Order: sequence, then structure tokens, then C-alpha cells
Amino acid sequence: MTNVRPKAIEEPETGTGSDRYFNREMSWLAFNRRVMDEACNPAHPLLERLRFLSISGSNFDEFFMVRVAGLLGQELQQVEARSADGLTPGQQLAAILAEAAILADNQQSVWNVIRSELAQAGIHVLEADAIEGESQDWLEAHFGEQIFPILTPQALDPAHPFPFIPNQGLSVIFDLVRDTDQEPIRELVLLPTTMPRFIRLPGEPARYVAIETVVKHFWHLLFPGYTVHGSGVFRVLRDSDLEIEEEAEDLVLTFRSAIKRRRRGRVIRLEMEDSIPSALEAVLKEELGGSEALLTETGGFLGVGDLAKLVDEERPELKFSPYTPRFPERIREYGGDCFAAIRAKDIVVHHPYETFDVVIAFLTQAAQDPDVVAIKQTLYRAGKQAGVINALIAAAEAGKSVTAVVELKARFDEEQNLLWATALERAGVQVVYGFIDWKTHAKISMVVRREGNGFRTYCHLGTGNYHPVTARIYTDLSFFTADPRIGTDAAQIFNYVTGYVEPKSLKLLAISPRDLRNQLKDLIDGEIAQVRAGKPGAIWAKMNSLVDPATIEKLYEASNAGVEVDLIIRGICCLRPGVPGMSENIRVKSIVGRFLEHSRIWAFGNGATLPNDGARVFISSADWMQRNFDRRVEFMLPILNKTVHDQVLDQVMVANLLDNEQSWFLQPDGSYVRADASEGAFNLHRYFMTNPSLSGRGAALEKRKPVPKLSLKRRRAAAKGA
Repeated sequence: MTNVRPKAIEEPETGTGSDRYFNREMSWLAFNRRVMDEACNPAHPLLERLRFLSISGSNFDEFFMVRVAGLLGQELQQVEARSADGLTPGQQLAAILAEAAILADNQQSVWNVIRSELAQAGIHVLEADAIEGESQDWLEAHFGEQIFPILTPQALDPAHPFPFIPNQGLSVIFDLVRDTDQEPIRELVLLPTTMPRFIRLPGEPARYVAIETVVKHFWHLLFPGYTVHGSGVFRVLRDSDLEIEEEAEDLVLTFRSAIKRRRRGRVIRLEMEDSIPSALEAVLKEELGGSEALLTETGGFLGVGDLAKLVDEERPELKFSPYTPRFPERIREYGGDCFAAIRAKDIVVHHPYETFDVVIAFLTQAAQDPDVVAIKQTLYRAGKQAGVINALIAAAEAGKSVTAVVELKARFDEEQNLLWATALERAGVQVVYGFIDWKTHAKISMVVRREGNGFRTYCHLGTGNYHPVTARIYTDLSFFTADPRIGTDAAQIFNYVTGYVEPKSLKLLAISPRDLRNQLKDLIDGEIAQVRAGKPGAIWAKMNSLVDPATIEKLYEASNAGVEVDLIIRGICCLRPGVPGMSENIRVKSIVGRFLEHSRIWAFGNGATLPNDGARVFISSADWMQRNFDRRVEFMLPILNKTVHDQVLDQVMVANLLDNEQSWFLQPDGSYVRADASEGAFNLHRYFMTNPSLSGRGAALEKRKPVPKLSLKRRRAAAKGA
């Protein structure tokens, strides 16, 4: 089922110019540099540093496949629309490529350093000249038995046109001469993605050889009777954004077709090793580059994201100490009965410090409870582990009314979501695919249970996805409640997505694109009014990205009025902080560490400095971006329960602002300065790993170590890099 096109949303008008906004794409590159810099952080174990480097590589690939691809498409279509900072697509591409080249070179330099340290620690990545003796014999046998049968060399001549190279495909091209008659021939060997990128030689110490090194080293087994005159490794990135027809009649069929087209998207980036012969380079440019692709050469490792494969080496002393998340003690106090615990009091669960298993337990109990009559669930990213899906299927097979809103437009999860949708429908779940033009990004689950002479609705609202894997590494909040007002609001939101029925009287929740933007504006205006009335004005906000120009302008207005604004923005930030007369009361920090900061939390002082008991605190599924306000279904929820209010504000937010081991402060010129931990180090992630949260601790609350106090003076000094 698909919904009709929603009515258009008019975006507020704002000014443009680099004096007011940072470029979105350049801000993202700055974020990825912070990720890469963690690979140089001596506080991290060696293999964890390698993991950070690989993450920066995977991020880099996605950036080109989506963001750069979009800009390149605009330039090819001669679109002259300017970004908020005043740049055309062509100007943005020029700036991106210059910075990306520096970042790519830095990645190779960091890899060289880590590779040397790995060797000192007994983990070797061998080049061809180091393959000899027993290693040569074993690898040759392994190549013949395990690799040779999979490879399919293809001649490149008029009878064999250049083959299709898939997205992120790694290949080796050879220039050969036949020994019998000196006839030249060119061959291409595509390395299938099913093959491991690294081969581990038997024994200790650990010795790895990259698959492309192996193929080039044993060329004589692939091409007996030939002599190699030149070879080169190359890699392709393709446009991976999906374009959906506006008048699509069947969204499922449309997405299946679009996913197939994505695999064959135009080449955006062609990466070649810098030792590749010029003749082979010319062939690749002609066949793959054309006038559209961005070409790059590197003297190092192609596909930095694949270095993550080396992190699997069993060396626990070179990794973070294992961490097992806690199951919320408050639910244990009720014998594991989620509904009884939620009826007694609202509960917040802090992932990954508290396990995502509690969400699975909530849905599993609902599926098994004979008094539960209906379950409604949004699914944006559910991953490949089937915990949530199995609970919904079990509920449907038990005869309950189950509705799942499956978002097909969740980038790079479209195919998995289609598979889950099929499995759910087969079990009798009513599957809805939401709006064509909007993504349903809100994370909401509701369970309707028969109790006494009526029904009670239990809700889960989260800042993250229903994804068991990312819930172990993303920091997010899960909020459970039986508040009837929230239950009624949640039901209206589901009716909005499944039946076009626009909510008219929401009691507590705000949703986009209906009213979230305006309610956020009103909250900021409220802090401005407090200052004008002679009271303190304060805003704390935590999110992944801040891009929306209208919201940035409203924050500038608040700063100029005297409101103290502290922002924790992990990734993209287009707001320029600390500029006299514009944003001098705004501080922005980014936290990059063991866990990925993902929760969206907003707090408003309400006439007093933060934190305070009367502050207005909200959790949300939305970042402050145009897409979240105007083209997605999102929620914003006020936290009214005192216990939850204290945990979210006095613990989570204060700890984020206090952290000085994993934090970077954004400067007025766009650079980031690492926080100074010389005077009392505080590590946000370590604190929550060792100190249970309020709700998680239950009756043992008094044993929790409190979060230290945080002064405005200290925040101001830290933001300036002092």
C-alpha cells in the first residue's frame, strides 16, 4: 500500500553566504577527518585505530556515491542552484575534490604508520616481494585450489568488449605478450566481492596478503605461455542514489527496478594505483572515465574501508575491552514483565550501555500475551538480524492485528527492507510503505492491550533504529510509556502514514512535516522572550547534523538576544559559531569515540540556567535539516516524567557537554580543535559504561556515581580551545 503525494511544504526564506554558513559537504569532510584522526589517537588500542581508519574509508565511499554523485549530476545538467553558503554545484565540486585529495593522501599516510605498528605487534600485511619459501608454496597451492577456479580473465579486444565493473568493484588489468608469436593481448580480471580481500597465511605471527597482490603475483598460473609487460589495480565507485518516479503506481516494483539500476549507475570515481602503466591508464579512462568520472591515483591501498577485515584478527589486547550492555534493572524488578514496569512509571533506556534486548523483549512479550490485540511498528532500518521481525511475525500468526510501516527509501537498506516486507506479508502482517515523497523516519512502536474493561496502549519511541547491531555501537535513547496521551498521539501518527488522515489534535507529540519546525521555532523564541524579560535563556541540543538555514538563523537571533546556546553535533554543522555580533553565545562541539553519538536531545532553560528541574526537555528522531523538517515523518516528544527528565538532562546531556577526551570544538573559521583534557579528564563513554543510568539502576539508584558539575565559564573556555 502506498500513500498519495503529500501537499508541498514551503521552506522558510533565509539569507545565503559563506559569512553565515559553512558548506555542508566541506563540513562532512571535516567530520570524516575527525574520524580518521582517531586512527592516530594513542589512547585507542591499535586494531581499534585501524577500525577508525576503515570507517573513514567506508564513509568516504558513500560520500562519493551519494553526495558527490548528486552534485556531479547537477553540474552535468547545468543546474546553477547555489548552496546556503553561496556556491554553485561546480564550485562545490572543485572545493570537495581539493579537500578530498588531501584526505585520501592522509588516509594512506595513516595506513602506512598503522601497518608498521601492526608489524611490530606481529600482524604483517605482505607485499609480493615478501612472499617466499614456505609461504610461496602454501599460497601457490591455495591460489590454485581456492582462487583460480573463481577468477574469469577476459580478453579486451573487438570480440570481447570491456565488461561491466560493479560498484566498489576491484579489478586487475594486464598487458601481456604471447611467448610463441609475441602477439600482444590485454586481459582484465574482476575480483568477485565474494572473495575475501585478505588471505591469512597459516601459523603465527599473523601474515596477510591482499587478494590483488596474490593475483598479480601468480599471474603465470592465470596466463601460462604469456609474459606480463604491465599490470595495474583499479576500483570503481558508481552513483548509488535512487531516483523514484513521482507517478510510481507500485512502489515495491519501482524500488526493485531502481535497486537494479543503482548497481549499474554511472561511474563517479575511478581509483587506480599510481604504478599503473600509462597505456592501461588510458584504456581505463576511456572505458570507465568518460567526461563524467572523477579520476584519482594512489600509491597505497585501494578501498580503505576493506581494512576492517584485518580487525577480526584474534588479538584482544589490541582491541577495546569487551563490553556487555546491562538489561534494565527496573524491568527485572517486575520479574521481566515489561508491561508491569511501564505501567508503574515511564522508563528510558540508554543504548548501548543498556541492551537493545529490552526492545525485543517488549515486542516478544506483546506477541505472546493473549491480552494484546494489536501492534503497530515503524521500520526504517531493521538490519539483517530478525529479532523485531520475528516478534511481529509471531504476533500475526497468533492472530493479533499487526501493522508494519516499512520504509523503502532507507538508503542502502532498501533491498533488506523489501525482504523483510515480503516475510511480514506472508505471515499476515499488514505492511504499509508510507508516502512516496516523504520518508517515515520516526521510530515508534505501539502495543494495544486489553486490561480490565478497556484497553491500554504501551508505546516505545526511540532516537535510533530498530536495528540490533547498530544498537550495540550507537548511543540512543529508548523511551517506554503507557501515558494515554502519547498512545493517542502515536495512533494518529500511524493513521497519518497508513490512511492519509492528518492529525488534528496531538496532545504531546509534534511531528514533521506538520508542525515540528514551527514548534522548535517557538521553543527558541521562548528562550529569547525569557532573556528580554530579564531571565536567563539557555538552549542545549544534541543531534547528528545541523544544516537547516532557517533554524540556524533563529539560533543566531537567540545568540544576539543573549541566549546561551550549547550544541553537540557529531557530523555536519553549517552554523558558524563564536562570531561577534552574530553567534558569539553559541558553542558547538563534536564527539567522536568508541561509540557513535546518535541520540537527538533538545533542552530549553525555561527561565533558568541549564540544567534545572523546570527545563523543557525533548527527545526526537529528527536532526535539524530541511529534509527532517519538510520531507520526513519525524516526532518530537516532551519528557515529563521527573526520573527520565533527570537522566536525560542531568546525566546524558551534562556528560556530553563535560566530555573532554573525545570532543572537538568548532571554531569560527570552520576548523575543529580537540578539547584539552589536561585539567581533569572526563570520558563520556567510559562514564556510562561504568555507571548505570537512573532507570537502568532501578532501586539501586543511590549507588550511582553522579556526573560532575559543568559551568558555563568552563564551556566557553573549552569552545575557544583554551
